[in-house]
Amino acid sequence: MRSMLIATLTFVATIAAVQAQTTTPSTASAKPKQLATVPARPALQSPADTANAMGQSERMAIQSDLAWVGQYNGAISGDVSERMVEAIKEYQKAGGGKPTGVLNPKERSVLAETGRRRRENVGWKIVSDAPTGVQLGIPTKLVPQQTSDANGTRWSSPTGTIQVLLTRRKEASPTTAKLAEREKKEPAGRSVDYTVVKPEFFVLSGLQGLKKFYVRGTFKGDEVRILTILYDQATENTVEPVVIAMSSAFNPFPVSTAQPPRKTVEYGTGVVVSEDGAIVTDRQITDECLAITIPPFGNADRVAEDKEHDLALLHVYGTRGLTPLSLASTQTDKASVELIGISDPQNQAGGRAATTVKAATTSVAGGSDLALSPAPAIGFSGAAARDDGGKFSGIALLKSAIVAGVSNAAPAAQAVLVPADTVREFLKANGVNAAGGSMDAKAAVVRVICVRK
Repeated sequence: MRSMLIATLTFVATIAAVQAQTTTPSTASAKPKQLATVPARPALQSPADTANAMGQSERMAIQSDLAWVGQYNGAISGDVSERMVEAIKEYQKAGGGKPTGVLNPKERSVLAETGRRRRENVGWKIVSDAPTGVQLGIPTKLVPQQTSDANGTRWSSPTGTIQVLLTRRKEASPTTAKLAEREKKEPAGRSVDYTVVKPEFFVLSGLQGLKKFYVRGTFKGDEVRILTILYDQATENTVEPVVIAMSSAFNPFPVSTAQPPRKTVEYGTGVVVSEDGAIVTDRQITDECLAITIPPFGNADRVAEDKEHDLALLHVYGTRGLTPLSLASTQTDKASVELIGISDPQNQAGGRAATTVKAATTSVAGGSDLALSPAPAIGFSGAAARDDGGKFSGIALLKSAIVAGVSNAAPAAQAVLVPADTVREFLKANGVNAAGGSMDAKAAVVRVICVRK
């Protein structure tokens, strides 16, 4: 017992001594020492971090545009990689800029416009091939001649310097490795200098006689689909960016694209373009409506539509107090725009106030419309867009989500901007002169309500 007590007292004394050594004595007159501190600098965000903060569709658009200008030769998947960052730096250096790896708004706008022009120059178009069921991109101006049979389709330039072959066949127990080995040997004389074999696809490239070739193939069950591109070496600078785009757009087994069911009541925005009641809005919002209402002005009739650009022209009759927006022709910088619209009632407690949001614009492959990022709120489809100077830039449209889409195709933009020139042409074709009017976009936008069954 005695030894236990001594041990306990010794332990308590030791703890007290330690506490005494580690406790800072304090007196009434003592002042705490002021420690000099240096503010910690926030860690700089890397180019990859900046890219990852974007939406996937925007990253894919950047990769696609870089490919079309010849700076990027990777997969157009939206995945951020060192190859993508280096391609941005090379593009910046080529333009005399600082190679930061992050595109500023002006660089992004120039890149998008350059990519758009390159696609237009070759006649880039996404097509569905009936004999094979494949969806792919075709440079229709480079290969205008087309022939098909039950086993596939061939597109060719007039002199045969560029050829695109799409084939299908049945094969027992195929694998990508077996398919790749067969394509290396057939036709004879192929010299392969690049090979990628994955479980889901394979890629080969090299020389076939005096032509360069690129092959991409895959299978599903016993069905084999193979894309082959042949081109003279003299056309390399023109064709190779197209090859990258074709490889990424190649969709051998597309699934059906089912649209979601239409809402019983749907809300959008319209832009008043004449004092007598003409309103331009989203065509899809006003499809299959039993009644279209423009509060507080009453019912409207849909009098015209543009299916290519999804514009609709409404007319409200016998009303007063409408404020048309001036759509006068101007030169505007559409790298970024301000959208003026009326969001869904649930987003504003039942109100119908017009609000504004900012959005950046980028080109969309195969068309004049521009992608908007970020997409505005539900209800903004049909909203007016204006540039930094307050000039009309176009009509914003929200796009319907796809329930089941193409797995390896670029996702469609969630929102697009129909440019001002397209809107003016549509209105002019339907007898509406929208050159006059107010610059007050908030006063010119109205809510559009569609009631369906």
